[in-house]
Amino acid sequence: MFDLKVIHSVINQLEEERGIPREKMIDAIEQALGTAYKKEFGKRGQIVRVKFDMATGATEFNQVKIVTDETTVYQDDEELGEDQEKKEATEAAPVLENARVHFDAEKHIMIADARYIKSGVKVGDELVFPLESKDDFGRIAAQTAKQVIIQKIREAEKESALAEFEQKEGDIIVGIVQRFERGNLYVDLGRVTGVMPYDQQIPGERYRPGERVRALLLSVEETPRGIFLKLSRSHPDFITQLFTIETPELQSGVVEVRAIAREAGSRSKIAVFSNDAHIDPVGSLVGQRGVRVSTVMSELGGEKIDIIEWSADPASFIEDALSPAQVVGVTIKSAPDATENQATVEVNADQQSLAIGRGGQNVRLAAKLTNWKIDIISKGAKEEPKTEEKSEDASKEEVSAE
Repeated sequence: MFDLKVIHSVINQLEEERGIPREKMIDAIEQALGTAYKKEFGKRGQIVRVKFDMATGATEFNQVKIVTDETTVYQDDEELGEDQEKKEATEAAPVLENARVHFDAEKHIMIADARYIKSGVKVGDELVFPLESKDDFGRIAAQTAKQVIIQKIREAEKESALAEFEQKEGDIIVGIVQRFERGNLYVDLGRVTGVMPYDQQIPGERYRPGERVRALLLSVEETPRGIFLKLSRSHPDFITQLFTIETPELQSGVVEVRAIAREAGSRSKIAVFSNDAHIDPVGSLVGQRGVRVSTVMSELGGEKIDIIEWSADPASFIEDALSPAQVVGVTIKSAPDATENQATVEVNADQQSLAIGRGGQNVRLAAKLTNWKIDIISKGAKEEPKTEEKSEDASKEEVSAE
C-alpha cells in the first residue's frame, strides 16, 4: 500500500530543508491515516489512533475509550443541574471547569464496565480496542488525509522556524530584499519572511529587489497569520552587533559597550570600557588604520561614528562625549533623585559651534549618551566684559601716571 522508499525520501528532505523533526512527520502520517479510517469506516464520536511502522509499512488501527463515571458524564435520561442546563442552552456560555459531558458509547466507557476488562483502571484512563485493518480508502478519505498531512506539516514548520529564530533574536541576520509595500520592506529569510517597518530603516537608504541586506532581528512574534519577524537597521543595537562581528575583544567580553546614542543615517556615539588595563577599548573598535570602524561605517552608508572611552567620573565622561570639541571645564550639578542631573560645559569661543554641532546634534547625542542635561557656554563671551574692564583700568592708570 505504501511506497516506503518515497516516504523516507520525503521525510528526509523535509527534515533537512525545512527543519521539521522526523517524529513530527511520522505523527502527521499516523493522524492522517486515523482521520481517513474514521471518515471511511468509523462512526461519529469515535477516537481512532494508528501506529505506523516505518520499517515494514504495517498499520495498526485502534479505538480509544476514556474511562468515566457519574461525576464526569451524564446519560440522556438523567436530570441536569441548573449550571449544566445553562451550559447546554448556548454555545457562547463559558465552559465550566468541572462540568459533565454527554455520555458517548463510542468514546466513553463507564468505570464499572472498564474494570471487567482491566482491573485497577481509574477515571480518566484510556482503554484501547483493536480495529480491523483497512487499506482500501476512498477518494474522499484520501483527500481528507492529504489535508491533515499538509496542515500538520505547516504547524511543524511553524514551530521549527519559531524555535530557530527565537534563538537568533537580537542578532544580525542576512536576507534577500523581496518588495516594498506601504513603506515596509519585506525580506526573504529562507523559511520565513521578515518585515522592516519604515521607522526601522536608515533614512536615505534605497533597497533593490534581489539585493542582500543585513539587519537586526528585533523581535519574534507568533500571530494567527504566522510568524512575524521585525527587522531593524536603525536600532542602536545594530551598530553594537556590527562591531561585535568585527571586534574579537567584544566577542570575548574583554571590551564592553556601556552606552550608545544614535541618529540613524547621520551620526552615532559609542562609549566603550575595557576590563583589561592592557587593552585600549577605543583602539579595539577602531582597528588597525581604522579598518574595523570603516567596515561598520560602510555598512551604514557612511554614517559617522564617534568612539569614546566610558568613565565613571561624570565630568570626564561628559568631556569625552562632546568630542571632537575641546572642553575647558565641566561643572556638575547633580540632583538627589538623579532625574535632572545637569552639567555646564565651558568651551572656547571657537569651539562652541563644534561642541553644539550642526542643528545641536553633537550636544544632543552627548546628552543621550551620558544621560545628563548639558548646557554649553562660551569662555570667550563670558570673559569679554572682563577684558573691557581691564582696558578701562589700564587707561586710567596711564592718565594718572601722566
